[in-house]
Amino acid sequence: MARLYRSGDEPPPGVGYVVRRAVAPPPALLASDRRAWTAADVISWGPDSYRTTFRACWDDEMLACRFEMRDDGPWHTMSGRDAPLWEEEVVEIFLDPAGRGADYAEIEISPGNVVCDLIVRRPWPSLESDPAWHLVGLETTVAPWVVGGVVAGWVATAILPWRGLASLSAEAARAVPPRAGDTWRFNVCRIKRPGGPAAPERGAVYAAWSVPDAPSFHVPAAFRAFRFAPAAGGAAQAGEDRA
Repeated sequence: MARLYRSGDEPPPGVGYVVRRAVAPPPALLASDRRAWTAADVISWGPDSYRTTFRACWDDEMLACRFEMRDDGPWHTMSGRDAPLWEEEVVEIFLDPAGRGADYAEIEISPGNVVCDLIVRRPWPSLESDPAWHLVGLETTVAPWVVGGVVAGWVATAILPWRGLASLSAEAARAVPPRAGDTWRFNVCRIKRPGGPAAPERGAVYAAWSVPDAPSFHVPAAFRAFRFAPAAGGAAQAGEDRA
């Protein structure tokens, strides 16, 4: 993998993400309207021209995620589920309910709403994954991201049912579904390839919110706390990692 993007404004040590309770049903969360996500905390990363913003919320049945990607030319050629989307343009979330740094979920979504969902058995440098694992009940949508009446990029949303994440491992099953106050481990990443299909490595941007000290996103030491807040959560802010 090419060198990972660093901006100098990465989250400081100890900062994680607080997942607020959902205030809208799954159909509204899957729609492109941001108003259903007003209660969710916001984190952003990457270069300004390809800035990525992430939100998440949860209820008793599922985790919902929303990515907004600033992009002047998103592209894709792959169309089959579990295609190697990381070779094109993609946004990703890693979820480790058991906090073991192994047997964690990787969910990828391309600008064409193509999905790759797999289980990462072992992280880098002995990376091993299994695309035969599928997150049961996974739903995703992709739409243009419109800002001030102008298309600024694309937005991807996903509904991840707890019943699907419980199948990662016996350890994960004991942590799923989460309860208020529980902490998982996670990271969110994006690959942008301005060179297009003809030159996908030219100027490629490999951007992670929490940047690993290695040439791979799959470094669990870089994963941060993913803390589930109760329904009566306070003002949105980044969470402190106490796990």
